Amino acid sequence: MKQELQNTQFSLNFAGTKNNHLQDIEPYYNWRHLYAAEEDELSPFYGRTYSEFEFSQTVYNYYIHPQWDDFGSKTLYLKILFVDYEQNYAIIELIGEWNDAIGNDIMFLRRDVTDFLYAKGITKFIIVAENVLNFHSSDDSYYEEWREQVQDDGGWVVILNMPQQSQYDFKRARLINYVGLMEFPQWRTLKPDLVFQQVDNWVMKLLE
Repeated sequence: MKQELQNTQFSLNFAGTKNNHLQDIEPYYNWRHLYAAEEDELSPFYGRTYSEFEFSQTVYNYYIHPQWDDFGSKTLYLKILFVDYEQNYAIIELIGEWNDAIGNDIMFLRRDVTDFLYAKGITKFIIVAENVLNFHSSDDSYYEEWREQVQDDGGWVVILNMPQQSQYDFKRARLINYVGLMEFPQWRTLKPDLVFQQVDNWVMKLLE
């Protein structure tokens, strides 16, 4: 019954967005000439191949575009848009429902993606969450651990443009004690190094 209610809530939230079909929402594509995770030998998705026509991954009963990457969650998918190993940052875009309560999505995100990148020197994570239409919290241990991990190396975690209904639950769980929430709607108009500079400056101002 609980799963059915969450499915209905996701459908209602999704119906209220400008896009009518999850399968039409592609990961941001304009940096592909600068970086592709499947071509990066240090990426957890190195060597993956994609189809433009075969839709197999779903969020509940909604198909998503085949360019998104599965990392273990049943309702949340991602795309690593850019990684800079010299400046130690990654930009990752998410889509779907972020569900720590049932799916423990933060565990999969940490263990199979961000910890992998951290081992390669990445300490600053920009998470684009515009298409995270629901968030369900559990305990905060993975978030606290994540902050402590990157903070030791001068790093941080910032989530961009999370929808208001998802932000509400994120803030209610007090996860902003560990992860920053930033509004940055113009990020698509900039190159990745400028996005990083803007977010890094925002974090530095918070710390002053």
